[in-house]
Amino acid sequence: MTKPLRVLIGCEKSGIVRRAFAALGHDVWSVDMKAADDGSNRHYRGDVRDYLHLGWDLLAVMHPPCTRLANSGVRWLSEPPTKLDPEDYPPAVCAAYLEWDRDRRLAFMWHQLRLGADLFSDCWTAPIPRIAVENPVMHKHAKALIRDYRPFAQSVQPWHFGTEEEGPDNIKKRTCLWLKGLPQLTRTGTLDGSTARDEIHKASPGPDRKDRRSKFFPGLAAAMALQWGGYALEQEGMAA
Repeated sequence: MTKPLRVLIGCEKSGIVRRAFAALGHDVWSVDMKAADDGSNRHYRGDVRDYLHLGWDLLAVMHPPCTRLANSGVRWLSEPPTKLDPEDYPPAVCAAYLEWDRDRRLAFMWHQLRLGADLFSDCWTAPIPRIAVENPVMHKHAKALIRDYRPFAQSVQPWHFGTEEEGPDNIKKRTCLWLKGLPQLTRTGTLDGSTARDEIHKASPGPDRKDRRSKFFPGLAAAMALQWGGYALEQEGMAA
């Protein structure tokens, strides 16, 4: 590879996808509001939107904090929860929420939805030729708020990219991918899903539950790096 791609992995602190692209020689950086788990010096700490205009060839946003966009949470837009999840909000916000009446709580839920839609929109419409955004299935209110919304291109399971029953990829977790300028992923695994573990959805409560539920998978990350990176290199070569 004579000219590596410039790749930004948004909303990732684990480094799993970053390392997959780096293993193929790409100039890749991750960005997240938190520090990188692996202590890498190729990690920006901050809002991904502050780094979208730095001339990337490919953007992959892997774990955007858009829980209010998900179909699973649409019920909170008509009847707000009685309390907030402390994994999602600071203690002061959680405490204040308990004192609010129903109308103010409902307004807060809709505000959070708009924030999530804005983040998705800003990534989806970034000035980058190839974009992939991971997110759960969205409800209709989220779709209406997202700029240039398109249906997700495909949904995959981690076990689609696994080869060992006891390996880290043999997991059940539907992952929807919104793709712009990139092809759908082709399965690389040999598993059939019959032994896939359901540990993500059944994760027990605790301070690290959110991180465990949002973790990524090395087989899927490797497929993204090889297939999307390879496609982008082909396109760059054709344009040269």
